[in-house]
Amino acid sequence: MKQPILETQNLSVGYRDKKSVHEIQSKINFQIRKGEMVVVLGRNGIGKSTLLRTITKVQQPLDGSIFIHQKDLNAYDLVELSNIVSVVLTERLPESQLTVFELVALGRQPYTNWLGSLSENDHQKVVQALEQTEALEFANKHFYELSDGQLQRVMIARALAQDTDIIVLDEPTAHLDMHHTIKIFQLLKRLVEETQKTIIISSHQVNLAIQLAHQIILMTEKEVTSGSLQELIERKAFDQLFPSEILNFDSALEQFVILKK
Repeated sequence: MKQPILETQNLSVGYRDKKSVHEIQSKINFQIRKGEMVVVLGRNGIGKSTLLRTITKVQQPLDGSIFIHQKDLNAYDLVELSNIVSVVLTERLPESQLTVFELVALGRQPYTNWLGSLSENDHQKVVQALEQTEALEFANKHFYELSDGQLQRVMIARALAQDTDIIVLDEPTAHLDMHHTIKIFQLLKRLVEETQKTIIISSHQVNLAIQLAHQIILMTEKEVTSGSLQELIERKAFDQLFPSEILNFDSALEQFVILKK
């Protein structure tokens, strides 16, 4: 079996302020391997975004360890980490006059010289990322002219242009309708298959996510558990994800169904 590209050991995540520690989840242990699409699932407020921000060093863990390529995350400086992990968070972009091409080109910042100018190789990486996400046709548009679905593809293109082993996306379909949500999930699954990059996303689209993911990380109030769809079904792990009086996981259908009153 391949070595894990990312691993957590007894990880605790949450926040510290001047007076206290606010632990959201603890004893988080999972391994993620190269070329996997991994989906983090859980109710609102359960800690999905906090977990993703912690494993990408946006915020510090409360306890435990994170390893990327068998190296402690704390041993990476930000430049080193930006060559391995790219992140697409849910924050809205600040107002600017950037074109789509210029926005995607920002993904090359870890590699450009101190002037920030693009080499021929950088330019090729940007074009390739736009092609892979089917966004090349609006490369010369300003990003604010795009629909939410188009903009999300451009943000994925920026992460691809960064050319990292791991891409982390926090709720990439949060503002999209069902049609564009399915297209984004299909795009991510195809990118994993074509590039062998590891893509980790959080999502509320549970039924769609569990059908496409190689590995699922389930976050409940009691614990964080991980595995393939079949492994989690065998452990009855989905039974704890939502209130049983509202949704029920049907193991035969391999999806959640709404309970009729």
